[in-house]
Amino acid sequence: FFVFVCSSDTRAGLRHGSVATKLPSLQPCRHCSVIELFVAFFLENWFELVGVISGLLCVLLLIRENILTFPIGLVYAVVTTVVVVRANLYADALLNLYYVAMNAYGWYYWRLGGAERRNNEQLLVGRISKTLIWQLGLLLVIGSLLLGWGFDRYTDADLAFADSFTTVASFVAMWMTARKYLESWHLWFVIDVIQIVLYVIKGFSTDAGLFLYAGLYAVYLGMAVAGYLAWKRHVDPAPI
Repeated sequence: FFVFVCSSDTRAGLRHGSVATKLPSLQPCRHCSVIELFVAFFLENWFELVGVISGLLCVLLLIRENILTFPIGLVYAVVTTVVVVRANLYADALLNLYYVAMNAYGWYYWRLGGAERRNNEQLLVGRISKTLIWQLGLLLVIGSLLLGWGFDRYTDADLAFADSFTTVASFVAMWMTARKYLESWHLWFVIDVIQIVLYVIKGFSTDAGLFLYAGLYAVYLGMAVAGYLAWKRHVDPAPI
């Protein structure tokens, strides 16, 4: 959900029916005020705005270790799936379908799982073992290369390898978040930086609505730092 997400050209965006690619009302004019331009932009990109709001709320709740982060995350994942399919980011679409499942799993695990890390029915923050770090790192490298090759060869996906890296990394980070591991925030930080670059590039070239998501990930970047510092205070003292 940080996680948190363009067609190969403007014609492709119009072909997929993206509302955000139809921007005639946003062209400068002598009779339009700045406020009117902003209102027009948000009205034409209201669906992306829903994704931005639900995404921010989801992360705020996650930082506070509030279990409601997961149902809000379900809303964010569904909205973002639609947005990225319109934009031809198929790896991100796959990722957000996975987020739907992982939000359900995280909802269950924070409520009932992790018996060895529970204190007064609350799941404490855990640390990941070095062995598991190496295993997940290997999975990240191999998965990114395979997925990037597949999308680059068999689809019209843009920026296939960069998009695939953030996708596979987000698969890993979301699982770590559902298990409430502190190190998940490290990976989210890296993902957020790359996603900002992707959305800015595609925002200029095809879909202006993606600038909203670039802004969202810039906020996520700061939230990843805040989340790490907040969770670090509640780490389970038990040895890894």
